[in-house]
Amino acid sequence: MDNQKVISNTIEFVKDKLKGDSSGHDWWHIYRVLTLSKRIQKIEGGNLFVIELAALLHDVADWKFNTNENEGIEVVSNWLKSQHVDSTAIMDVLHIIQNISYKGESEKNKMISIEGLIVQDADRIDAMGAIGIARTFAFGGYKGNEMHNPTIKPIAQMKFDQYKKSNGTTINHFYEKLLLLKDRMNTETAKKIADSRHPFMQDYLDRFYKEWEGLE
Repeated sequence: MDNQKVISNTIEFVKDKLKGDSSGHDWWHIYRVLTLSKRIQKIEGGNLFVIELAALLHDVADWKFNTNENEGIEVVSNWLKSQHVDSTAIMDVLHIIQNISYKGESEKNKMISIEGLIVQDADRIDAMGAIGIARTFAFGGYKGNEMHNPTIKPIAQMKFDQYKKSNGTTINHFYEKLLLLKDRMNTETAKKIADSRHPFMQDYLDRFYKEWEGLE
């Protein structure tokens, strides 16, 4: 099967898998990560086929939406085998998916391939700026978290176990993840994009606190 047919089939597979998602991890998140990944790849290089597959499939295997990490990886692996993707490409895609997620400020990044670094950057960029703000509130609502509670402080230097179990406020999520992403970009192209999205989140928070206190 030719690569373009595999990509086309995978798009339909992912659309079906993520249908009805309201957490901010829907098909349109995947679409944006795919688009950003291809934009970065044009400058940074890397195997486009592996990048496209990893961008498309990364949330099908996300630990947040499966019983465990292995369950999601098995679903992705079986899909790629059904599409007759060669074993090397499958291994590359699975490595990216297993290491793409942000798992807390204290966790070391284990991504090694340029393809993985690119898709990870694209996924993190989509958690920033106007889109990132919208997705954060969508996810907070999906989880049933409070929007803001001044008595609950953000957790600094969060470890994966803390991050995985965290049900803190949506505003705290800015400090526990979103505002940290700018300094965790891998590629120079992604760093430039992140630099333009980061200040928007800071401006939003300034406005949020003023409105919270009735000053605006």
